[in-house]
Amino acid sequence: MSVVDTIKEQIENNTILLYMKGTPRFPQCGFSSRAVEAIMSCGERFAFVNILENPDIRAELPKYANWPTFPQLWINGELVGGCDIICEMAASGELKDMVVAAAQTEGDAEA
Repeated sequence: MSVVDTIKEQIENNTILLYMKGTPRFPQCGFSSRAVEAIMSCGERFAFVNILENPDIRAELPKYANWPTFPQLWINGELVGGCDIICEMAASGELKDMVVAAAQTEGDAEA
């Protein structure tokens, strides 16, 4: 399986997915830390990929997403954005609405 296929599979199989440096418990950069805080404040579970442990994904995802930086938040297969966008959406309440709706959709699919 190619790296791009792996990325596609991760995005398709995880309703809410954050590509980040480190893990939610131990973020390895300030931007990832702020993004995780904003997403966690929404109160829903989310998947993550530590790009520091996946150098192939770290190299390929910016080309695939046409987005050069990390973190990257994907919801329902769509790129939401990076740290600044995530934090702006959290401040306006838009992120929580989007995350809760996505989690609800995922819950309905599992039932």
